[in-house]
Amino acid sequence: MLMTPSRSLPAAALLFLLLPPAPAADLPRKAPDFTINLLDGKRLTLSQYKGHPVVLAFILTSCTHCQETVRILSKLQNEYGPKGLQVLASAIEQDAQNHVRLFIRNFAPAFPVGYNTGAEAGNLLPPTGKLPLMPLVGFIDRQGILRAQHEGEEPFFSNPERNLRKEIEALLQAKR
Repeated sequence: MLMTPSRSLPAAALLFLLLPPAPAADLPRKAPDFTINLLDGKRLTLSQYKGHPVVLAFILTSCTHCQETVRILSKLQNEYGPKGLQVLASAIEQDAQNHVRLFIRNFAPAFPVGYNTGAEAGNLLPPTGKLPLMPLVGFIDRQGILRAQHEGEEPFFSNPERNLRKEIEALLQAKR
């Protein structure tokens, strides 16, 4: 089910392998103030969105599974954005900065897409196994608490639109 080109997965996987083991299942937990680099040189931080539920997706730009997730998240951003939702994405493959521009042009996401290293992503959303399975998606509530995370080949992605919608609606319904 994981669809990535052979050159992107090993680079991202290597970055994650260099991380110390972290308890991925330790939820809920406070999300650190993560920063995403944007193409225009600006940076987004999670703290900018305090008070808003956030969905953060780590992707590989050439992964068709990730591309489909971004397509669905764009639809859901348009639907739930007026209710306060903010979706963000960050490409984490080698040379991501150079791949993001074409990805944005080709997929026109309805939310900001930037880039980070795999190690930075792993500090926020540690993979559940030794290798990350992409995409890696985290759900952060209005208070900055990471409530859920899902990756790649989990059953969650067998019906991604339904399951993404379910997680987003839970974030939106949580008390302010």
